[in-house]
Amino acid sequence: MIQAEISIYPMATRTTSASFYIAKAIESIKKIDNLRYEINAMGTILESDNMDVINLAAKQMMETVHNLGIARVEVIIKIDSRRDKHVKMEEKLESIKKQMS
Repeated sequence: MIQAEISIYPMATRTTSASFYIAKAIESIKKIDNLRYEINAMGTILESDNMDVINLAAKQMMETVHNLGIARVEVIIKIDSRRDKHVKMEEKLESIKKQMS
């Protein structure tokens, strides 16, 4: 299972708010097969058992922001690829919560 955290930063927008562009980027990946995602305050977690799907989603998100008229987009991706177990996002969180008192 592969989880990737992606953060999209549109550069040189008219305001300091990026939420419009990020919302459109996330909407653009809703129909990708074999992809789950979860939004958080600092980025979006992508999940798939196929790295090509993760790459497709990242590219689609970036291209969506470019297509909205943004000439420069910074993208940060952090990837966790695990082959010994099939662990979903929710299971990773539960494991952490069990360790907390």
